[in-house]
Amino acid sequence: MNLHRKGRAALVLALVAVVGMAFRVSWNALRDIAGAVGADDTAAMLYPFVVDGLMALALIATLVLADRDRTFALRVLGAYTVASLVLNYVHGLVPELHGRTVDWGRLADWDPANWALVLLATSLPVGSIYFGSDLVAKVLHHRPTPIPDASTNAEQSTETVMKRSTADLPVSTPEPITANAVALPRPVAVGFLKSTLPAKPHPSITPAPAAPIESRAVAAESTRPRRATGRVPDAAKPTRPKRTPDQLLDEARKATAGWPDAKVTGEGIRRAIRTSPANARSLRDTLLAERAAASAKVA
Repeated sequence: MNLHRKGRAALVLALVAVVGMAFRVSWNALRDIAGAVGADDTAAMLYPFVVDGLMALALIATLVLADRDRTFALRVLGAYTVASLVLNYVHGLVPELHGRTVDWGRLADWDPANWALVLLATSLPVGSIYFGSDLVAKVLHHRPTPIPDASTNAEQSTETVMKRSTADLPVSTPEPITANAVALPRPVAVGFLKSTLPAKPHPSITPAPAAPIESRAVAAESTRPRRATGRVPDAAKPTRPKRTPDQLLDEARKATAGWPDAKVTGEGIRRAIRTSPANARSLRDTLLAERAAASAKVA
């Protein structure tokens, strides 16, 4: 483990050394390019930090971020690497840039190429502000995925192995049990023992004849209620004819002839002549009205 850490530390130190030497080599080219596009001495001295410094920042963000943020950091790193390469290439092609004898704002003889190079050199500081701020914000808001402890992994693996082993066990069948074969002694005729007395004879009992059971057809009981399958046959309808209102009134008068007024109720009339509650109430009102009229005539 110590050797692994030492190797990683040595690799990081080697990377820092290479980046530092590359930054020093690119320093002069970026400084002269900045002076050629109008930067003063102080700005020209800081210009290399703007380009190569953002490249270092994008490299660190690439190591920290993940997924889409890492892809964004890689794109920023690649774009500024290409821009620094182009400016160093132009610095090597134009010797006048070394002594700063070139005209101000003139990086190439061909006008379109000159305009593109001036636009590239002057837009890199603005891009560094934008992309640098975005990368720093992404790094600060990044939440690394927690790495489970070794003990947790061990417990989960043990539980998984136990479950798998329990499920994969074949069903064990018990071995057949073989009974010990024990040879029994052969039976011996017992003739030398005391003779037994003869048993007392008992009268034979004849069984009484049993009455045969008659077989009768029994309707099978059904637990499910039967549904109406159609028109009710005439035989199933009640044979009692439907009574007219006059017949019901006559039956009610006969049934309630000896009843007091307090007993003449709809429920009592319904039970007495077996009619519907509506008919019983109508008959009650009629009978009470008749009794009231009769009492008025008497008075």
